[in-house]
Amino acid sequence: MSLLHQARFLLRITRTHDIVRRYFVVNGFDGALTMLGLIIGFLLSTSTDLAVIINACLGAAIALGVSGMSSAYVSEAAERKRALEKLEEAMVSDLQQSRHGEAARLVPWLVAVVNGSSPLIISLLILMPLWLAHAGVTLPLPPLYAAIIIALLLIFLLGVFLGRIAGISWLRSGIQTLLIALATAALIYLFAGD
Repeated sequence: MSLLHQARFLLRITRTHDIVRRYFVVNGFDGALTMLGLIIGFLLSTSTDLAVIINACLGAAIALGVSGMSSAYVSEAAERKRALEKLEEAMVSDLQQSRHGEAARLVPWLVAVVNGSSPLIISLLILMPLWLAHAGVTLPLPPLYAAIIIALLLIFLLGVFLGRIAGISWLRSGIQTLLIALATAALIYLFAGD
């Protein structure tokens, strides 16, 4: 059985595939909004060196990834352990060496990887224009503005994904998440812009 098939099987028997999908979207959204906030904050600040902006945003992205991974692992490991114990009680049997026991051990790691990698990957995508500009690549827009556009696009796409999952209008869902991002940007401008 391939690794991907095994992961799908374990997620199916523990009924956690919805949780993984939800973590991907929620933490991806957190990563995108955090990067959007940092970049707008730097845009409103006095001119700051691009390397400083990259390092600050990268530090936040790594912290989001580690936080997402560790918090998801701790909470999901406890939930899987509890679920396995209830199943063992119901079946009056030790299931540690069964597929359910394997799932109780491995699913928390799968959930943790998704939970941690989602905000990290999305943050790194948003930072791409900053790295390109820092490397000397000429961009059609200033790098901070390009990063903001990428953040808004990714937030819209997360909304589209949510809409498709929920079976509602993908456009409406995408616009709703985009409006949340624009409201966040407006609040930052309101409170940080002097």
